[in-house]
Amino acid sequence: MPVLVMKFGGTSVANLDRIRRAAKRVGVEVAKGYDVIVIVSAMSGKTNELVGWVNETSPLFDAREYDAVVSSGENVTAGLMALTLQEMDVPARSWQGWQVPLRTTSAHSAARIEEIPTDNIMAKFGEGMRVAVVAGFQGISPEGRITTLGRGGSDTTAVAFAAAFGAERCDIYTDVNGVYTTDPRITDKARKLDRISFEEMLELASLGAKVLQTRSVELAMRYKVRLRVLSSFEEQSDEAGTLVCDEEDIMESKVVAGVAHSRDEAKMTLLSVADRPGIAATIFGALSSAGVNVDMIVQNISEEGRTDMTFSCPIDQVARAEKAMAEAKEQDVLNFAELDADKDVAKVSVVGIGMRSHTGVAAKMFQVLSQEGINIKVITTSEIKISVLIDRKYMELAVQALHDAFELDKAA
Repeated sequence: MPVLVMKFGGTSVANLDRIRRAAKRVGVEVAKGYDVIVIVSAMSGKTNELVGWVNETSPLFDAREYDAVVSSGENVTAGLMALTLQEMDVPARSWQGWQVPLRTTSAHSAARIEEIPTDNIMAKFGEGMRVAVVAGFQGISPEGRITTLGRGGSDTTAVAFAAAFGAERCDIYTDVNGVYTTDPRITDKARKLDRISFEEMLELASLGAKVLQTRSVELAMRYKVRLRVLSSFEEQSDEAGTLVCDEEDIMESKVVAGVAHSRDEAKMTLLSVADRPGIAATIFGALSSAGVNVDMIVQNISEEGRTDMTFSCPIDQVARAEKAMAEAKEQDVLNFAELDADKDVAKVSVVGIGMRSHTGVAAKMFQVLSQEGINIKVITTSEIKISVLIDRKYMELAVQALHDAFELDKAA
């Protein structure tokens, strides 16, 4: 029988009533003739509670025990979902990561999937099981210890299972009914997209859109897994939600598909850095070693052998970046006059595969921001994206103005 993967996020399994509602959706797909692999998250809020218990018990915790504790939330949901399906006379059983087994690296709390053998689950399908309820977010290391995949890891689990089992589709059930042109909380003109390309979704996810985890979209694009984002709280049809697919599967699209934003950004500037070969490698090597996730980078024109280097990073990594630069200066591997940190900025981006074949998107974006009196601090571009750093107080105004200017409330 064809295989379908269905993933239910924390809000979709927040209590027993919602688990029953999710189980009914699974039952509908079983009735259509699918063997179903259900990936479940922990109940809403449970993972945060477990993380809090670990931190309270052991601030300098053993990462292996951390994974053992925080992975337990998904185990509870998987068991309850399997029991609910059994009460509906649907042959189902729960699977923990090690039972599949979902093999990962040994990087506890941030493991990466290496292999998902299909033999065990396929054998049970052959014996009459119709639904395998798999605990998301977890796997097993080469040393035989439980690992977790990092926040949002259940999305990655779902896409990886869809790829491994050659699933017809991977449905991601969440608390929104699809992917929107921008955050509906910022503008009521935001429009739900029927389809979006993998590349556009990947850019939107990396730029602040919270609908899908970035690694899950990367996997889907690599293995051509058709993703559908759906609401678990609305009635469904075959055309419901948003389909994330190949660019070739989209008949016609607008030049700009969406506007993304991230308010938790900081702009860091190293003033009067020696302008010499290897200076960038020294700066960003030290930041990388400190675990700082650098995004935008701008180097000013050199003057009298000195230059300024600006970069952006998540606001919660500013202290780490400052420490890394101070240590590099103390060790005489880096010479600069001052490190200036601006923690009051936001990133706003426009994304669209149509940018490849259309000119003038950047000019229009900059003109719109200028008309609104919004100053641009840093600019970065890719083939299908333009991002700017601006003062955080203007973020919502910028998103609304760009959404209107590119007429994203209208279909292509």
